[in-house]
Amino acid sequence: MKAAVLNTQGEALAIEDIDIEHPRHGEVRVSVRNCGVCHSDLSIMDGVFPAELPIVLGHEASGVVEEVGEGVHALAPGDHVILSPVPACGVCYGCLRGEPGTCANVSGIQTNSLPDGRTGLARGGEKVMRGVGVGAFAEMVVTPESGAVKIDSEVPLDVVCVIGCAVQTGVGAVLNTAQVEEGATVLVMGLGGVGLSIVQGARLAGAARVIVSDPISERRDVAAAMGATDEIDPTKEDVITRVHELTNGIGADYAFDAVGRAALIEAGLWATRSGGTTVCVGAAPIDESISFGPAALFTMSEKKLMGCALGGCQSRRDIPRLVALWQAGRLDFEGLITGRRPLSEINEAAADLRAGRGVRTVLQVS
Repeated sequence: MKAAVLNTQGEALAIEDIDIEHPRHGEVRVSVRNCGVCHSDLSIMDGVFPAELPIVLGHEASGVVEEVGEGVHALAPGDHVILSPVPACGVCYGCLRGEPGTCANVSGIQTNSLPDGRTGLARGGEKVMRGVGVGAFAEMVVTPESGAVKIDSEVPLDVVCVIGCAVQTGVGAVLNTAQVEEGATVLVMGLGGVGLSIVQGARLAGAARVIVSDPISERRDVAAAMGATDEIDPTKEDVITRVHELTNGIGADYAFDAVGRAALIEAGLWATRSGGTTVCVGAAPIDESISFGPAALFTMSEKKLMGCALGGCQSRRDIPRLVALWQAGRLDFEGLITGRRPLSEINEAAADLRAGRGVRTVLQVS
């Protein structure tokens, strides 16, 4: 099959022919139709996150089931599906506790392998890694059955592919991880695909005030159309000071870092009220650390700091729910998609993301 392969971090991806296995027991092979280009992919391309190479990236994808392995019962060839970077196993300690974001299979995002350690990909006999839990900058993907969630065949795959990462992560961070309640005040820092999905999740939760911060004015405009009530240009105003001004000195109930920067997480801790919650949604560079300031002050303020993996989503439960909310007009996926390109233009799509042009580019893969 054709795939966009990263051979050297910091250099362009190359469209190459690689081999892909047939699905084994409990697995399916999916013909990828569309895949969004996410900042997590870019971080590996640029060397922010180390990774074993060569690797096929791409994890926000949709497609059509091509082949099923033995023991697969919920899917059949021809089914339309959305792929998930975390195919929840349903039986590990995290899953049994109702915490799918801590499923043992989340390790696939770090190891760039299938749950059993294979990748199912090779080039001339050389192992090729399966990036960020999916490896969908390619014509086909092999995944556990739980990593492909069936949707109605009439749902446009080029639109709902953004559920795979951005929407699950952002909306899930609000509804599953933070469990924002009606009337709350929410701060969202960073308005890429994930941040704008957090804005929409806050609106769904009934937040009374949604304050957004991003240096790009066009993204702040999109956020306003999606439910933001107040905007901050962090290049001109101090986010912490402005949030306290907007909340009469109290601070926000919830702050979300949708970028993945230690400085924004720390800003969230200071911008939230006593008892408030800061949620780390974006994946920060591994060389960045968080400073809480005086430990006693953090203790006495009863503030909370939470991690968040894929919005705490159980994809089999949450993907159909998110599709239904979009169909009901309560979520806007089209507003997240600002560009479409063929797979052959993956490097141009990555350049747009680096430059902050648009929000999400969706690739037409096959």
